[in-house]
Amino acid sequence: MSPCLAEKPTGSQLKIRVTPKASADRLGPVHGDELKVAITTAAEKGKANAHVLKLLAKKLGVAKTAIEIVAGETDRHKTLLIAGLSPDEVRSKLEL
Repeated sequence: MSPCLAEKPTGSQLKIRVTPKASADRLGPVHGDELKVAITTAAEKGKANAHVLKLLAKKLGVAKTAIEIVAGETDRHKTLLIAGLSPDEVRSKLEL
């Protein structure tokens, strides 16, 4: 199992490290125990968090409301809860 993924009763927990103001949106690679997520949006007034949730929801094929930030709301290191998907499903869809 990828070190950035853990199984939870309601779905999967995913640890990410966000890089705002990147030249392009990118997912990966896994570095340590976090998935690197680069986004073009600046980190201001929650815009970066919304962009991360939209990007991951699209890649995973779930609604944005199925992904919740459970830790790191104002930090670049975040822990997300993805409802309804197993770690194996997340790993497959994100190609980890």
